[in-house]
Amino acid sequence: MLADYISPGNRVELKATGKIWMDNDARTRQIYMSKVMDITSDDRIEVLMPYERGRLVLLPVDGEYSLCFYSTKGLFQCYSRIVDRYRSDNMYVLVLDLTSQLQKLQRREYYRFSCALELKSRQCTREEVEAYEMNRRYLLDTSNLQRSVVVDISGGGLRFVANFRYDEGSTIYCSYRLPGNANDKDYEMLSTVLKVQELESRPGLFEHRIQYIYIDEDSREDIIHFIFEEERKIRKKQT
Repeated sequence: MLADYISPGNRVELKATGKIWMDNDARTRQIYMSKVMDITSDDRIEVLMPYERGRLVLLPVDGEYSLCFYSTKGLFQCYSRIVDRYRSDNMYVLVLDLTSQLQKLQRREYYRFSCALELKSRQCTREEVEAYEMNRRYLLDTSNLQRSVVVDISGGGLRFVANFRYDEGSTIYCSYRLPGNANDKDYEMLSTVLKVQELESRPGLFEHRIQYIYIDEDSREDIIHFIFEEERKIRKKQT
């Protein structure tokens, strides 16, 4: 059953797959982030209408989208069609029929690079996540951050070790810097905690695997470029 894998509150990506608009319409290329509101049957769900730069994006009825769900059981993908949209208690909701079977997704295009970086993080409140969704990032409190160590990174997520633990499925704010970055830039994102486990060899230390859910594409490209450059340097030394 769909509810065995997906739950209300899970984050979901929507990417247009049909020719609903003109090819030069930016909405056909954009990936939108949203949240599952309800699962009404095994082939119908309701999600929040996405926001971009603080504005509601009115996705059209009959629009066809691929969906990627960020579940506590992993990433899942399927195809869908918008069959209705409505407003309820100042929230705009999309009704989608699933047009394919749910499949486990492995994002192998994101190569993980081993490293040792300082990570600053904090668990987010529901209000902060909702503000971030509407591009009101200035409402996010970035004080009193906990410190831990990143052990590998990719363009899609990272793994870190800490002397504290977050709950699986929680949303956290993360910030870290890449070594050698001339701009001294803080890379900030919201992430979902996919898995947490205590290290057998180091009791009291917890390994966290997280997936980015809100990150600007320039930052993602910087991270991927950094990984490729570091790999190139390693290969050069080996030869």
